[in-house]
Amino acid sequence: MQYRLDKKSGNQLSTLGMGCMRLPGTIARIDQNKAEEVILEAIHQGVNFFDTAYIYPGSEVALGNVLDKNKVRDKIFIATKLPLFKCNRYEDFDKLFNEQLKRLKTNYIDYYFMHNISKLSDWERLCQLNIKTWIQEKKDSGQIKQVGFSFHGVRGEFLKLIDAYDWDFCMIQYNYVNTHYQAGIEGLQYAHKKGITVFIMEPLLGGQLVKGLPKPAARLLKKENPEVSPVFWALRWLWNQPEITLVLSGMNHVNQVNENVAIAKSSPSGCMTPGELAVIDQVAHIFSTSYKIPCTGCNYCLPCPKQINIPDSFMAYNTSYTISRFAGIQLYATTSGGFKSAYSLYDCTACGKCEKHCPQHISIVEKIKTVRKRMEPFWYRGILKIMRTLMK
Repeated sequence: MQYRLDKKSGNQLSTLGMGCMRLPGTIARIDQNKAEEVILEAIHQGVNFFDTAYIYPGSEVALGNVLDKNKVRDKIFIATKLPLFKCNRYEDFDKLFNEQLKRLKTNYIDYYFMHNISKLSDWERLCQLNIKTWIQEKKDSGQIKQVGFSFHGVRGEFLKLIDAYDWDFCMIQYNYVNTHYQAGIEGLQYAHKKGITVFIMEPLLGGQLVKGLPKPAARLLKKENPEVSPVFWALRWLWNQPEITLVLSGMNHVNQVNENVAIAKSSPSGCMTPGELAVIDQVAHIFSTSYKIPCTGCNYCLPCPKQINIPDSFMAYNTSYTISRFAGIQLYATTSGGFKSAYSLYDCTACGKCEKHCPQHISIVEKIKTVRKRMEPFWYRGILKIMRTLMK
């Protein structure tokens, strides 16, 4: 395993971190046995950074159970996140934090995030609740070692946030097609220049840089090196950059751990040639012209009151452009749950609940209107009507 120094803390962090938002199981229920297998294998192979959050259903509990059962808490760094939307008074900070300690079965957190800050005013609201005093108390007591924030806003707001507090670290969405999206490469370099450790989330864009690559893009990568997968290129491109300390991967199977660790081991800073970087630029251009909705499948928008599977519907829509319309409709029908549960995007009531929680700030209600026109042609709706009749 490759390790890079977190200069703020002096910690040596594995360049590959495990994101625990997508542990094995379903959205509603984590498979504890499979989660334990994946987590322990990652630790065995040198991964020492595990990222979870209060709002990831069952994630903190699952991670805490594995660490406590196997007595490996002291071998890793735990990162978790404060849900800002639940913080309305000073007392809420302790209430939420203590619950997280209980879930994780630990008495301290190594890396504590202000979760999903998208603009300076989000931080200023917390400051009005005296969050700075609370943070200092927790640092002084040793219950929190490092403090930072995860970001899902525009670059200008990111730069303001970086300057607003003496942060230890930050986490941004960044990959080879998101170089000028949200914080982007400019934000990455600015944070690094200020001495703030930078972590990366969504390195595979919710899997779209693997399963959702347009055929011409996939052929380019295959031609450059037929022995490796698209995962290799996406992760290696990130580790090539010295400004990045750690890349999170939502590994939910031992095979994924094996593949990602193998890539990490062979990917020090400066590992890519100019020719390889040029190929990635070509792939990014092809992808960007086909990728219509920047959904990463984080599932923050769920559950929908009408049981619409928004992330999978958007994934199918993107597939209809990156691969083919037939492939997209097929994916929509089989994985989005269209035939299985007989829902329709036309069931959307435009309540807007989903948009309040979307970290990508997607206009979901408007996008649903666009998606349903393409993904539910007249013949599809006819079949759906029959399905609903049969299910009564």
